Amino acid sequence: MTSLKHRIPVRVRHYWKLLATCAAVVLALAVLFSTVRVTPLVTSAGDRSGDDVTVDLAGTTDLFDATRPHSIKLTFRDDDYQRLLDSFWKNGEKDFLEADLTIDGTAVPSVGIRLKGNSTLQGITRDGQSRQGGFGGGRGGFGGGRASLKAEEPEKLPWLIRFDEFVDGRRYQGHREIAVRVGGMGGGASVLNEAVTLNVLAAAGEPIQRYAYSSFTVNDRPATARLIVEHPDENFTATVGDDGVLYKSMATSQFTDQGDDPTDYADDFKQINLKGSQDLQPVIDLIKWVNGSSDADFDQRLGDHVDVASFARYVATQNLLTNFDDMAGPGRNYYLWYDLRTRKFAVIGWDYNLALSGDATQDPHTTASMGGGFRGGGGLPGGGAFPGGGQEPAAGMQPPDGVQPPQGGGGFRGMSGNKLKERFLASAAYRPTYDEAYRELYRKIFAGAAALNAVDTITKVVTTVNGADPAAVSTEADTLRTFLRERTQFLATNGVITG
Repeated sequence: MTSLKHRIPVRVRHYWKLLATCAAVVLALAVLFSTVRVTPLVTSAGDRSGDDVTVDLAGTTDLFDATRPHSIKLTFRDDDYQRLLDSFWKNGEKDFLEADLTIDGTAVPSVGIRLKGNSTLQGITRDGQSRQGGFGGGRGGFGGGRASLKAEEPEKLPWLIRFDEFVDGRRYQGHREIAVRVGGMGGGASVLNEAVTLNVLAAAGEPIQRYAYSSFTVNDRPATARLIVEHPDENFTATVGDDGVLYKSMATSQFTDQGDDPTDYADDFKQINLKGSQDLQPVIDLIKWVNGSSDADFDQRLGDHVDVASFARYVATQNLLTNFDDMAGPGRNYYLWYDLRTRKFAVIGWDYNLALSGDATQDPHTTASMGGGFRGGGGLPGGGAFPGGGQEPAAGMQPPDGVQPPQGGGGFRGMSGNKLKERFLASAAYRPTYDEAYRELYRKIFAGAAALNAVDTITKVVTTVNGADPAAVSTEADTLRTFLRERTQFLATNGVITG
């Protein structure tokens, strides 16, 4: 025993009581924290997407300089394109295709491109045939207003361009992805309604994506004039806030309590940045609270979960611009921004090709949404109809990919709605905040003719783009001007605006 004692180092023998105490403390902490969930706190700044950026191509000019026309050319093998179509036709999968890209004269080889959209792609045809579940052959998008898309005309299809799909770590002017938009309801082929919406919201100081117009050429096909929009990726988060997490709402998102398992929300939200250091838990907590809180608790504590002033502006803009496919629409077109400093959420708008296309006399306190939530008449500025006000959807129309219509018929009924937006608008406690935001944004967008001026400015640019049809653009601009004048006149005498 004495021999064993002397084999222990002198310092250990001298401080054995202290060491034993430390060991006991460590054991106690291990037992304690084995039952406590530890949440990581991230406070460092910078690009923390988890992807190493190895090259950032500068290009020759700012891609999203909206004051000038741009040029985009794509080249890819037809065999690869046919395989992409096969995958989409058979399984609904949107696979990436490798293509060579030239932007404003800068060559970017081996980019990834894929079809983009849900309801938009329901109208696509191939060899004159619609894919199963689609409604191609004359109408595209919800409610018509756009001719069916043809696979034989890739220069007219909606695309997502990803710079690092086949070359790791590559960016173009900081962007990982850009979206090539397609003509929509009310905006015509040039999508003026979306461009005007993005323009006036940016001028009003709201977080929004940048845009520009570009000629778009695919292989040896004719050039077309297309709207390109900044895609909300890791780079976009820098324009929203210094320190936060961006979550994309999926088209299948229901904003309902599905328990505590994050995997059960995989069809609801996709995390865009800070993967690995942050997770979906804040979104789950928000959903559970919104769905489970009493009216009194909602009125008292919404500000603990959501940036109320920001949310009021978001909801007000959707009504002002008659966007019936917002966070409460069947497309679930929005992002959630979670500020890590304030621990509050803000809502970021996305996909405005259906804005400025509804009822010009929509009341500020009316919730406009596709499928039963819309009240009041109206239709598209161009004369097309859309489902709303209890109307049935057009024959053959289908919901977005992955979204099932309610049992027992009813078309799109039941597909619209968002509990957060609905409870906010129903709350008398937040009515003054909403009304004040509405008045302020009306003055910025309509009262000073900012929207009308934006139509003039944008139209001048579009008509200079290679592949544009000046006569068609002029007609679409006149239609949009008529709608904006009617909307401005109607709201000018509304009690919310006059106070």
